[in-house]
Amino acid sequence: MATFNLTVNGKKQEVDVDPATPVLWVLRDHLDLVGTKFGCGIAQCGACTIHLDGTATRSCMLPVSSVGDQEITTIEGLSEKGDHPVQKAWLEHDVPQCGYCQAGQIMSAAALLKENPNPTDEQIETAMNGNICRCGTYVRIKAAVKTASKNINA
Repeated sequence: MATFNLTVNGKKQEVDVDPATPVLWVLRDHLDLVGTKFGCGIAQCGACTIHLDGTATRSCMLPVSSVGDQEITTIEGLSEKGDHPVQKAWLEHDVPQCGYCQAGQIMSAAALLKENPNPTDEQIETAMNGNICRCGTYVRIKAAVKTASKNINA
């Protein structure tokens, strides 16, 4: 066990865990931030996507020891009231069906729009490619990203 001082959603957090513990489990089991989901466990589905210093990052295979002083943002920290432009667009386009992948989808979309506020269809598809939606709401996801882009730029 080791002590790690993390900045999660703008707050300093101290956790005492095995250095190899994936960030996903630190968030869920030690910090009670359960919005980030476990999907595949091999960083391929995107359900566990968080922001690490603003970059969309899979947390299921990221050891807590590799975080250092980078800031972690989870779906809970994206906005205080769930009113981030991406979250609002998700509701407007009725994107979720089962909803399981949506936190990861939203975090990937938010990172894309922070880096590129006016993405093309191809750029959206490329950025969202690593997030799997078993319900197949990809058309609505792309439409929501486009709407969020317009609202971010307004």
